[in-house]
Amino acid sequence: MSVPRYSLIVPFFNEVGNIGPLMERAVAVLRSLPGDFEALLVDDGSSDGTAPELEAIAAREPCCRVIRFAQNQGQAAALYEGLQRARGELILTMDGDGQNDPDDFPALLDRLERDPADLVCGIRTPRHDPAARRAMSWLANQVRGRILRDHLHDGGCQLRVLRREIIATLQPSPLLQAFLPAIAAAAGFRLAEMPVRHHPRRQGTSKYGLRQLWWKPAAEMIRLWIRLRRRRRHR
Repeated sequence: MSVPRYSLIVPFFNEVGNIGPLMERAVAVLRSLPGDFEALLVDDGSSDGTAPELEAIAAREPCCRVIRFAQNQGQAAALYEGLQRARGELILTMDGDGQNDPDDFPALLDRLERDPADLVCGIRTPRHDPAARRAMSWLANQVRGRILRDHLHDGGCQLRVLRREIIATLQPSPLLQAFLPAIAAAAGFRLAEMPVRHHPRRQGTSKYGLRQLWWKPAAEMIRLWIRLRRRRRHR
């Protein structure tokens, strides 16, 4: 089996109705890139019609592979599983709720090569989320940037491209989706960021409340800070 140039990883949890339009556009964008690709669609134990919708897409598009969890394990676990199974030289990630725009991937990949960088993160501009959620995210970005030293403007944006070498530095973590850039930076990889589009959610509801956006990340951030500090000492 040949190694693809690109691997797209998309975690889904109860996103029926958002999947078809998102993946139709994502596959079209991947086809426009120079090189082979694969798309790993991770169903994080959805309880709606997500599973059959993903299977229908995989039946139409041989490039798409479905990974299904029997129970909901969280976005971080879904992302980590996709990263472990990805075969591509360059890894592309995005949310499955339709708010990220796959049309931004070519610009992110160009930035990866042009800077040069090892990981390029999107900055949602403008961001179409409720004001309270934007305020909590802004504060979380300020705190995380100072403590973990990634200094990103939008650590929660899942529209990213990275080199597969970063995967070897990762471990399972409850908030991997938020702290992946900080882990990569601590391992010596180069980060870059750029504005990307962000769309209003058309169907379904957000899976993140106060606990997921603040209390849980704060506790995990302290644990990660301790681990990264130990790693820096042993270099």
